[in-house]
Amino acid sequence: MITSKTLKLSLKSLRDFAKKRLPDEVLRDLDARDECPLDIVRHMCSPDKLGIQLLFIPEEFGGMGGGTFDVYCVCEEMARIDLGVATAVLATFLGSDPITVGATPAQKKLWLTRIAEEGLLFAYGATEPEAGSDLGSLRTTADPVIQDGRVVGYKINGNKQWISNGGIADAYTVLANTPTGPSWFVVEQGAKGFTHDKPEDKHGIRLSNTAALAFSDVYVDADRLLGGVEGQGLIQAQAVFGYTRLMVAAFGLGAGWAALDRVIPYSAKRIQAGAPLSEKQGYTHKLIVPHVARLEAARAYIEETAERIDAGSEGSLNTEGAIAKYMATEAGNAAAEASIQALGGYGYTHEYMVEKISRDVRITTIYEGTSEIMEMTISRDRWQSHLKTRGQYYHDRALEFEKLHTQHPNVGAKIAALALHALAEVMEKARVARLTRYQHVLLRLGELIAYAECAGSLSHRAALLADGKLNEKANRRFDAATFAAISRVFAREAAFKVAEEGLRWLIGAGGIADSEIAGFEISLGLPAIHRAQSGLISDSDQIADALYGRQYKTTGVAA
Repeated sequence: MITSKTLKLSLKSLRDFAKKRLPDEVLRDLDARDECPLDIVRHMCSPDKLGIQLLFIPEEFGGMGGGTFDVYCVCEEMARIDLGVATAVLATFLGSDPITVGATPAQKKLWLTRIAEEGLLFAYGATEPEAGSDLGSLRTTADPVIQDGRVVGYKINGNKQWISNGGIADAYTVLANTPTGPSWFVVEQGAKGFTHDKPEDKHGIRLSNTAALAFSDVYVDADRLLGGVEGQGLIQAQAVFGYTRLMVAAFGLGAGWAALDRVIPYSAKRIQAGAPLSEKQGYTHKLIVPHVARLEAARAYIEETAERIDAGSEGSLNTEGAIAKYMATEAGNAAAEASIQALGGYGYTHEYMVEKISRDVRITTIYEGTSEIMEMTISRDRWQSHLKTRGQYYHDRALEFEKLHTQHPNVGAKIAALALHALAEVMEKARVARLTRYQHVLLRLGELIAYAECAGSLSHRAALLADGKLNEKANRRFDAATFAAISRVFAREAAFKVAEEGLRWLIGAGGIADSEIAGFEISLGLPAIHRAQSGLISDSDQIADALYGRQYKTTGVAA
């Protein structure tokens, strides 16, 4: 495992490299020319240069053996630099995931060692023009080639769409249907019958190469079937979603903060009506503070999930990965949009980088599964938990945070518990009224679940920070008091959102009669949730003061 010191040195090397080779003016020029800087990507993935790829490769294959937490930190840092370049680098590790998860020992040694020693760039060939994110509907085929009664190879036919590194990769992992089901194959660049289209003309991440792939009787030897057994492709793909979606979550987090970190110094200098914008609540409490709270809530969930993966948690944590991706990418997208507004007319111009960041971060809510797919993934899984526990799943989780509140009354745990109790009531009412027959109700439940769980995670991280027990690699931008204020602000939003919007959709779907509304508001804990909003402005003041390096001027109210 990588030490904290080694991780910090790696992040510093990455920052220093970006400052020298990828300053804002270079990034803007490449974006305008819609050009992937292949020389820079290869430099970053060269073992005798920056060697970022070594972090992702196990030590036994010549890498550094970085854990999930390490990779999250590097992905966030890369996203702060440029999401297009970050996508090009991550594509190699997304492309190598089927190898890491499902390959034979010999295949792992061959390909992972080559990535480490040669800096091979990979691409992940799963998405198709008609199937989109539905891997079960793929049409690409791999027909066995049989000689003397045994399979000696396969002929691949089909098309892939929206493939990151599609036009520049050295090798591709390709998902195709065999007679016994979807399977992964490795196809090298230059294979006969394999072509790629010109790069897509994209809205954002224009520094990444995205291209369609076409396969016409592309022959590969049997040893290119990953794992040596047909039909394991979907299992192998599912096995890494919790991990890969965490990386995309880190992209959303990094891009969101990159935008805010350009707005904060600007607003400290920009004078309006005789005072800096940074001193105006109408500016900071709308355009900055709420986005800080949402980004840090997403960070808390990312870090908690990364720790669980590194600790060998049972299961793939697909739902946790979906929650992390949903929250972080939606928060990053919203933060970038708010940053354009915060810069006014300047923010709408190419000269100010937030315009580019906003275009770039938008893709994080789409690739590796759209936000809507994340909502459905979250709601379906947690719905089963609700049913299996007879409606107690979130009530039980709420009790954990009520206990945390007794130990740390200032971290927002009690408010997070209100959100979780309200969520349990919303889900139970939806069950009784059979409202999950409405797809949109399921999607909205996914959103409410994500907010409630992130509120709990954030309060837990605030308590760990207060106790000096936070992971030594964890982000420490804020001190314990400010982080507790951030937790309280987000918990209030989550509780209010779960109760008010949950009630809205229950009524909207016909699940509650008019005569039941008043009583159900009590069951939701709405009066307590409304009372918990006390101190919101004071906490927002405290967060704003911390962001601008000011001494906190007001008393504050601990909820």
